Amino acid sequence: MRIAIGQLDSGPDTERNILLMEDMASQAAHAGARMIVFPEYSTYEKPRVDSSFVAAAEPLDGPASARLAEIARRHQLVLVAGIVETSDEPHRAFNTIIVVGEDKERLAVYRKIHLFDSQSFQESRHIKPAVDLRPVTFTVDGIVFGILTCYDLRFPELARSLADAGTHVLLAPSSWVPGAAKPDQWNTLAQARALDHGIFVVAVSQAEPISIGRSLIADPMGAIFEQCGTSPEVRTIDLPLKRITETRQRFPLAQQRRI
Repeated sequence: MRIAIGQLDSGPDTERNILLMEDMASQAAHAGARMIVFPEYSTYEKPRVDSSFVAAAEPLDGPASARLAEIARRHQLVLVAGIVETSDEPHRAFNTIIVVGEDKERLAVYRKIHLFDSQSFQESRHIKPAVDLRPVTFTVDGIVFGILTCYDLRFPELARSLADAGTHVLLAPSSWVPGAAKPDQWNTLAQARALDHGIFVVAVSQAEPISIGRSLIADPMGAIFEQCGTSPEVRTIDLPLKRITETRQRFPLAQQRRI
């Protein structure tokens, strides 16, 4: 499968962000991509999550999601992106990843489970964690994709549940908060989740300065197969999916696991 990474530098101007996504989707489609993956908080982002995220939140069928679905249709891509979704709480929204197909059909919705209450951040003050903790997957061309978001990478049991649900490619839209050793941790966690389960991990982060950039694909042996720099860019990559079967034959971890 040919997949595109759309490493954005999103800000609080939703219109600007969507126009950037339109341009990147166009580039990806011209390069023959089947899917494009954008970061967490694609449509609205700031250095810190505050009450403005709640004000910017929309329902799943809101105008931002409708625009993204139209981009997917226009460029005949499966599009994965982060939005801020309204919740049933007036002072908190959901940090949501949506997946829309080229026919504008919504293929999956994932609401972030583990909120970033670390490094003096309090994401949970303005964002509501997912209520439903079941793994979220969707299938394209017979390939099963699983979804988690950013800080979720630090919780291996979530990746395990997605692998047990049949995931071949794990998508991790993120806005990885900068800090000491954070780029190394980003690489290590994505590589570990790939190596744990013999899967590809496509981890797409926001660019500097809000985040660290360095979006990457880790292969089933845990090696970095592709990695971006720190600036906005779109990159299209062919995933050699046969590596999943080859790796699982060499290391049949799922069959050997004892619980």
